[in-house]
Amino acid sequence: MTLLDGKTAIITGAASARGLGKATATLFAEHGAKIAVLDLDAEAAKAAAADLPGAGHIGLACNVTDKWACIDAAAAVLEAFGQADILVNNAGITQPLKLMQIEPENYDAVTDVNLRGTLYMSQAIIPHMRERRTGSIVNISSVSAQRGGGIFGGPHYSAAKAGVLGLTKAMARELAPDGIRSNAVCPGFIATDITGGKLTPEMMEMILDGIPMGRAGEASDVAGCCLFLASDLSAYVTGSEVDVNGGSLIH
Repeated sequence: MTLLDGKTAIITGAASARGLGKATATLFAEHGAKIAVLDLDAEAAKAAAADLPGAGHIGLACNVTDKWACIDAAAAVLEAFGQADILVNNAGITQPLKLMQIEPENYDAVTDVNLRGTLYMSQAIIPHMRERRTGSIVNISSVSAQRGGGIFGGPHYSAAKAGVLGLTKAMARELAPDGIRSNAVCPGFIATDITGGKLTPEMMEMILDGIPMGRAGEASDVAGCCLFLASDLSAYVTGSEVDVNGGSLIH
């Protein structure tokens, strides 16, 4: 059963080979969607798009912290596909800093990509979705937002990802009358490139001890959840945050 036949999806930050965005793009393509891969590097985005199952996908350069770059990217997607049904705001960065180590430039970098970028890319495509009275926006938050860090990212990362949750719910409330849904996914510890090999074996052991399922998540675990939220299976779901963390946030 293909869940996204005839749909098109924009996925930001989707060029990294082992990342959540690429895994989500691959699964969406397997389910029949046409994909626009957005990333900072145009060549990397094009290569990632060419690597997806099926044909007709596109890769575009887009710095999500630049509102006009988002608007231009949205226009390019609509020119290529004629429609955009799904937006996955996946672009994100993290830094393993303690509270007192966070300098203004660290705060700006992390909140700009994770939070401001989610707002700008959404603003760029919402007018089109409103016109068609349909759309699903999936924002990638983090378990760090819910538990105050404690895995890898610093407090500024927790703050940015918590901001994503608030933005997701506010968007859901405002956009529901227009037929547009907005939901967030909160991954726990996922084995991706974002941690950049900075985890020691001791850190890894401590993390796994806190996960009832006893394993790190895979990018595909998050992709499956995004597929549910992007598809009509979740037609009555909006303003929700879905935990994908192997049970690490059970209270």
